[in-house]
Amino acid sequence: MAGFDKSLDKEIFSTQKEYETSKLIVSIMSYNEGEKKLQISKENLDMNSGEWRWGKLGRLRKEEVEDLQKLMEEAKEHL
Repeated sequence: MAGFDKSLDKEIFSTQKEYETSKLIVSIMSYNEGEKKLQISKENLDMNSGEWRWGKLGRLRKEEVEDLQKLMEEAKEHL
């Protein structure tokens, strides 16, 4: 069985909400022209380098939950 091939992963749509030191990203992805699926990601700002780094979605504040719901509704139109 072949492994994951990033070149076959296509981003159909993406939206995000940025906060001071983190951001939520909601995307619609399709792997190898397959079924479109919703992907939820979180990135954290590395204070030393100023670069965004992948992080666990983990626990969310109420504000983040409310924003995530809005982002998901927006993305749902692309499924």
